Amino acid sequence: MREVRQQAEEPVQQPSLFFPIEEASAPARPAASVAHPPALTPAATLGACALPYEEHLRRTDHSKYTVTCFLSDLHMLTGYLGHETELRAIGKAQLAAWLTYLRHDRGERPAPKTMARRVTFLKNFFGWLAGEKLIAADPTAQIAFARPSPPLPELLFDDEIARLELAAAEDVRCAVLVGVLLHAGLKKEELMGLRPQDVDLSDPARPAVEVHFPGEAKRRRERRMELPAAWAEAYAHYVRRYQPQEHVFECTDRNLNYVLDAAVKRARIERRVTLQLLRDIYAVRQLRAGVTMERLREQLGLSEEAWYETAEKYRKLAFPA
Repeated sequence: MREVRQQAEEPVQQPSLFFPIEEASAPARPAASVAHPPALTPAATLGACALPYEEHLRRTDHSKYTVTCFLSDLHMLTGYLGHETELRAIGKAQLAAWLTYLRHDRGERPAPKTMARRVTFLKNFFGWLAGEKLIAADPTAQIAFARPSPPLPELLFDDEIARLELAAAEDVRCAVLVGVLLHAGLKKEELMGLRPQDVDLSDPARPAVEVHFPGEAKRRRERRMELPAAWAEAYAHYVRRYQPQEHVFECTDRNLNYVLDAAVKRARIERRVTLQLLRDIYAVRQLRAGVTMERLREQLGLSEEAWYETAEKYRKLAFPA
């Protein structure tokens, strides 16, 4: 076991963690090899799970960052328990021992957020195995999920939001930007990916934007978000002036932050206002209006894993004790 643990301490150097380091410069594996990994059976070993689990992550609602992190965690777990360990032989005690080892016995202690992510990986990985009937029961069911609570953001007061909207109206770019954030709650990546054809002005009284993603992995996050009628007029003016072609905002997110900062100064708001803060305000307004937590998750386009990090934050912001 000592040799196995030494292997687990080797630093991760690349997203593909299940091949020798000297192969790092080799051409990427053909897509077909990932699309058709070996089929697993209840007698399968932990070491045989890498490619099937990678396929599962890529075919479901997970970002590239999450895929990389979860595969790294699987690599470390395999190094600790052993490549030939059968899936059906893994129990809660072994997983708890692995977490204790990572937390206390590897030298430098990991950040609480890193440990919380590894618990998320365990629940995702063994939940997948249980769902595929490759194990009789999920050994992580009784492992407590404790995620560190980041500081809550300082939301704007209603009068500050009103001042910001008035200041944004002086610059049509900012009016379109602030309207989408406050009334549709788009993420920065979704905002930057928004295309002219994703904007529906067929009913000016009920303008809407549609969020789309390339490929199949994030299709469940696609959604249609309605906006106030006044936004349609601002957007039409914006199109006439800036004539966007490929994307609604043909600039960097840094440029959008500059546009927002200028409006914040015009509104004489002293606190820091970011694109994410306006999305947070949208979420809190939705909860206070009676939207359910599950419906809000769908409106925000969040996966279940990402929702673990944000649900409690929005609950506390909307309904402080």
